[in-house]
Amino acid sequence: MNPVKLFPLTFLFMIVATASFAQRTLPEVNVRTLEGQSINIQTHAENDKITFITFWATWCVPCRRELDALADLYEEWKEEFDMEIVAISIDDTRGLARVRPMVQQNGWDFTIYTDTNQDLKNALNFQTIPQSFLLDKKGNIVYSHSGYAPGDEVEIEDKMRELVR
Repeated sequence: MNPVKLFPLTFLFMIVATASFAQRTLPEVNVRTLEGQSINIQTHAENDKITFITFWATWCVPCRRELDALADLYEEWKEEFDMEIVAISIDDTRGLARVRPMVQQNGWDFTIYTDTNQDLKNALNFQTIPQSFLLDKKGNIVYSHSGYAPGDEVEIEDKMRELVR
């Protein structure tokens, strides 16, 4: 191939590769607690813990299955990996009223936030849910995953095991 033609392709590849890896940490974006308090998501990047963040909605069946699976493992994971789970609902204002009852009914005992305007979702640039991010103890995004199938939690556990080595 002609080197003159190869240069633009190489340049384009470098731009795409750089853009895809640009988001290595959480952005400075506020989310809300179920009580309505504004919290900067960066507090979970600065807590010296492994943090698993997952985005969900009350209408998303795979999301609820993932949260149920995570709830079953959460106590064990907290003890073994010194970690926390943060579940962020992207339900709109109308759906927000269903979040707290669903959390209570299912006994999800991890931190729950809401992102009704989807500011954090947009800043992290993803489209489908559930969408998950694993942060190391320094707050770096070291793993991301879209969707949920039973057994995905095994892969998450393997990634956390790598982080504590």
